[in-house]
Amino acid sequence: MPKPRDILVTSALPYAAGPIHLGHMLEYTQTDIWVRFQKLRGERCYYVCADDAHGTPIMLKAQQTGVTPEQLIAHWDREHRRDFADFLIGVDNYYTTHSPENRELSAYIYARLRAGGHIVERTISQAYDAEKKMFLPDRFIRGECPRCGTPDQYGDSCENCGATYSPSELKNPISVVSGTPPVQKESLHYFVRLADFESMLKGWTRAGHVHESVRRKLDEWFEAGLQDWDISRDAPYFGFEIPDAPGKYFYVWLDAPIGYMASFKQLCERTPGLDFDTFWGAESKAELYHFIGKDIIYFHALFWPAMLAAAGFRTPSAVFAHGFLTVNGQKMSKSRGTFIQARTYLDHLDPEYLRYYFAGKLGPGLDDIDLNLDDFRLRVNSDLVGKLVNIASRAAGFIHRNNDGHLAGTLPDTALYETFAGAADSIAAAYENREFARAIREIMALADRANEFVDAHKPWQLNKDPANAERVQAICTQALNLFRVLVIYLKPVLPALAAKAEKFLNIAPLRWSDLPTPLLSARINPFEPMMRRIEQKDIDAMIEASKEDLQAKPATAGSAEINIDEFGKVDLRVARVAAAEHVEGADKLLKLTLDVGELGTRTVFAGIKAAYDPATLTNRLVVMVANLAPRKMRFGLSEGMVLAAGPGGGDVFLLAPDSGAEPGMRVK
Repeated sequence: MPKPRDILVTSALPYAAGPIHLGHMLEYTQTDIWVRFQKLRGERCYYVCADDAHGTPIMLKAQQTGVTPEQLIAHWDREHRRDFADFLIGVDNYYTTHSPENRELSAYIYARLRAGGHIVERTISQAYDAEKKMFLPDRFIRGECPRCGTPDQYGDSCENCGATYSPSELKNPISVVSGTPPVQKESLHYFVRLADFESMLKGWTRAGHVHESVRRKLDEWFEAGLQDWDISRDAPYFGFEIPDAPGKYFYVWLDAPIGYMASFKQLCERTPGLDFDTFWGAESKAELYHFIGKDIIYFHALFWPAMLAAAGFRTPSAVFAHGFLTVNGQKMSKSRGTFIQARTYLDHLDPEYLRYYFAGKLGPGLDDIDLNLDDFRLRVNSDLVGKLVNIASRAAGFIHRNNDGHLAGTLPDTALYETFAGAADSIAAAYENREFARAIREIMALADRANEFVDAHKPWQLNKDPANAERVQAICTQALNLFRVLVIYLKPVLPALAAKAEKFLNIAPLRWSDLPTPLLSARINPFEPMMRRIEQKDIDAMIEASKEDLQAKPATAGSAEINIDEFGKVDLRVARVAAAEHVEGADKLLKLTLDVGELGTRTVFAGIKAAYDPATLTNRLVVMVANLAPRKMRFGLSEGMVLAAGPGGGDVFLLAPDSGAEPGMRVK
């Protein structure tokens, strides 16, 4: 037998400031299927990942929720691990970038970059929040688009017209942290001269390490000229302080990819015989693959190889980029209920439904993947329930009724079995090349042939005559062996169903090497249902649970204007959060009981669940609109609105009144 390949695989790191959604799960599912295929074939393959735990958003969110950054990232670490486990993502080590291993490796790589003369210092001017005494990332500045005039746009791009620009070009900019206009302030920053690595990077990107479409995009960046990369941020900042620069911190995108190395290093420390240098050393013969989204190609195909080369480590064997996820042909939408969190999906549907559907859509390129929910339901019901599981359910009963669960000693159609097993090379090549959609098509074509075999031989009719007992046993043994082959092929996609099939067939965990040899003269267990059909009500319930509370819609370019007198009618009051709790059946809402002083107690449903733990809100002072007409919602009557700012989702910050304020006081 050939020696197993040494393979290390990573996925992009989820940010430790919010929940996993189905857009994320596309990547982790793609990675997991590929890794499971390699392990099924007997390769020495490891899959590591980690939470991306540094940056300004995490620092600010921790402040707003009244916890330390360490407590915040520990919370999301638990949530992410739970979601991945329940989606059957078989990561070998899940870690955090806020680790001693990552601090050590980041400092080492920085020192090698500096020793090689690749670090330059330069004073730059940036947006600064004078009230909060902090420099502002682009996404924490909002204002009017300088191109189309749409209000409330990010500091780097407009969601209305698609324009990109610098924060200094925004009209009437506002800091989302304090609500005050930012000022410009100078600061010394550290840059990596990426152009120093242009020759190496051109050679690497043109040597088959990225998809052809990615290579063409990278060539455009080469033609435009590689720019110096700013790797420093000023305090306050949650991250690693630069060793020789007090008050300066590594930009999150420097230490985030190093988190791949740190996670693997921790795995090596707790796994006897697993050597870090075998996979990361400059002379490594192991294979190293990164699965990422197409939006972070620049970091992984330029910055990352440059950092590794400068520090004396090996570069990746390949960077595999994929497209984005759309739902029903459109960008995921909170208002339509199609911005679906992983946990919301898991509350309503089997994870293997989605794993299978994603596999049936995925290829090696950068095309976006659409989750059409009608097609999703029909395909899962047809392929997995109507074709795959149906083979076993049709044959198992006859084996138990007539033969006490014993399979026949021979197959009636060995040529058909050999045809099924003979598809192994083609299906393996499809998996290896990430042509999952092709693999699924070939496997389902075989499933059709298996069902045609059963239909042609009609064991239910033959079984009416006792003289046909052996023939019925042989036919059903053949059908179950065809089912077993299909399960082997689908095991990377459907590991839980494969485990159920192994229990039913009373066999050890299936391996790719089991394909040539049929299962004969063995006793199987009684058949139990392996997968149920998706009902429309399941999808409807998931969509309903995903819908945002729309009581506060953002302004748009077409919003009707109001005058100062109308605005003066808004009664803003200080309120104390007397109680905060989750809302059963609502994925985004928290129920707040607010003490508004002389105005009494109000109940408000607020769409801030992604940003706040209810336990941190009790006794907190907030600002509310006290004269908003009550709104009847599915979960009860909402009697006002709390004010918050931020990009949305997990990055929402409740506005707080001045110190010394009391419940019921007017806010002006």
